This record gives sequence, C-alpha cells and structure tokens, in this order.
Amino acid sequence: MFPTFEILVALIVCATLLPLSRCTKWWIRDLDFPRLQLAILSLVVLAAQCVLLDWSDSLFQLLAFVNAACLAYQAWWIIPYTKPFPNEVKQTVGGVPDRQIRILTANVLTPNRNTDGLIALIREHQPHIFVTLETDSWWQERLDVFDPDYPYSIKCPLDNLYGMHVYSRLPLEDSEIQFLVEDDIPSMHTLVTLKSGHKVRMHFLHPTPPSPTEHEESTQRDAELLVVAKSVAGLDTPVIVAGDLNDVAWSTTTRLFRKISGLLDPRIGRGMFNTFHADFWFARWPLDHLFHSQHFTLSFIRRLPSFGSDHFPMLVELTYDRANGMEQEGLEADAEDHALADEKIAAEPVEVDDVHEPEPQGVPAKGIST
Repeated sequence: MFPTFEILVALIVCATLLPLSRCTKWWIRDLDFPRLQLAILSLVVLAAQCVLLDWSDSLFQLLAFVNAACLAYQAWWIIPYTKPFPNEVKQTVGGVPDRQIRILTANVLTPNRNTDGLIALIREHQPHIFVTLETDSWWQERLDVFDPDYPYSIKCPLDNLYGMHVYSRLPLEDSEIQFLVEDDIPSMHTLVTLKSGHKVRMHFLHPTPPSPTEHEESTQRDAELLVVAKSVAGLDTPVIVAGDLNDVAWSTTTRLFRKISGLLDPRIGRGMFNTFHADFWFARWPLDHLFHSQHFTLSFIRRLPSFGSDHFPMLVELTYDRANGMEQEGLEADAEDHALADEKIAAEPVEVDDVHEPEPQGVPAKGIST
C-alpha cells in the first residue's frame, strides 16, 4: 500500500466532513467552495487506486469505499449545476419585451482601470439595469457617461473594495442605501417598474467573505444574506436579489438562503457559471448570483468576457410571466432551517425589520447617492 494514497484519502475525508459542522471559522466555511475541485481530486485518486493497488487488500477496499463515498457526496452538491439536471426555472417562450428585465452585474476590482472594457460590454448588451461592485469615485466618474441613457441610479462610491453602483433605464422608486451588518458595507434596495407597469422589488448585496484578511468567521456574511432572505419570504411582489455574495451557489448558507427566501436559481440545470477567479481556470467558483421569485421565467443567462477584473461579469434576462412562473418550485425550508437561520441572524446586530422594503412612491427619483 502506498502511504501517499492514505494521506490523500485522509485529506479528502477531512475536507468533506468539516463543512458538515456548523462551525463558522473561515477555514472551515471556505471548504464549501472547492467541491468541484475536491470531486475531481477524489475521482483521480480513486482511478489511481484501482490501477496501482491490490484489489484483494482489505485496506485498499476500505480506502476505495471511503473515497468513493466522498466523491458521491461532493457530486451531490454540484450535479444540480450541470445540464443533465432538470431546470429549476422555466425557459421563456415567446416573451413580451415590455415584461423583460435584463441585468448585468460586474465586480470591477477597484484597482482595475479597464473601464473601456466594461463600457463596451454594457453598450453591446444594452441591459435595462447594470450593477457594479467595488466601484470607487474614480470608477463612478467614468461610468457616469451612461447617465443620459440610464437616468435612474443609486451610487455609493467607496475606497474599501465595497463601493456599489446601480444604473437603470427603468424607473426606480423608494431606493435606499443601507449598511445592514457592517458600517462600511453597503447594500441597495429599490423598486423598479418594468415597461409593462409591473413593479419588482430588488436587493443588491455584497457581504464580506470569511477569510484571514477579512473576517475570521462567516457570521457577517451569513447574517446579511439570511436577513434579506427572511424579508422577502412569502411576498406576493416580484423579487430579485443579485450581487457578489462571496459565497458559492452550493454552500450550506446559500442553500439556506434559497430555502428561507423561496427564491429560484436560474443556474440549476444550466451550468455553474463560475465567475471568480477570472485569471485561474483551475480555481473558479460561482460567487456572483441572481435569484428571483416565481413571477419570472428565464430568457437567458450568460457569463460575459473578462475586462481585467478578477470576476467575470454576468448577464441575465428574465421575463415576467406569473402564469407559467407559479408552476416552478424551488427549495422549501423546514423548522430546523428556520431555527438555523434565526441563529445565524442573531449572531450579528441586525433584524429582519431593518431591511428596507421599497414601496411605490409616485414620481420616481432620478438618483440617490451617499
């Protein structure tokens, strides 16, 4: 028996079992991220075991069984983000243009200076709304070239890698910039009116990640995601939540967010759409998200080309189609899920009532900024 295999299987087992705990330490929660990479490693090790080791050896049989179990578990998390899996969101058929909303989200990476690349993508794809993250005053000055075509905006330039901007062709009402969990981490909340007249509640988020350079634990991120999830749960109003959530689509927290909010993930059955890291093909994860209520079907979802950031931008077009959309089903929360969400929210000084609930205000304001 090669001791290398014993070490590799032991590492795979640890990386598989540790995220099962409710521990919020960054080095445990970050093990939610590389499930695809761990599954590939497990598959490679299993193949090598089968080729190089003696099948009659009882220790080999045990290691192979344990490794295969880890592979199956990691695959269970990521298979929904592959095309053979059934779509969670229906494909739009014969969509009405006035009921469509096209949203582009882009984490620009503050030091990145390729504004021309992002501006070209916006002009090419003509989103109704585009959202930028990590944008400071320097970026705002250059993106304001869109003010004539995108007269409605929410602007919060910051130098801490958490600035945020929303530019919209569609009217925005009752917009508010909030700092829900941390004093320097904004979120944006607004009501957008489609050309058809339907009003959609929108929340744009960029919580901080658990990491040795940000936070030792994931409590801040988890609380922000889940307090917004609870604020939109059960609403009859159409809802969209988008942004860089600093969490992967298949993590425990994001899955809990989907359960509590009742929102749908258009990536299910279509692909992972890994957006980070743009420079390293072997270490990419889906960190940029868009979730929506049952009111919508999906026209398309695309990952756009890189423009110098460490994130790829995302482009999603939804169609308001309540009749067909209400037949869609996402994840459902049970009592244990609600208790876990309450526990995570209670870890930070934030409550569900703190989340701004946009309401129709009459004449939409052209812009809001800090």
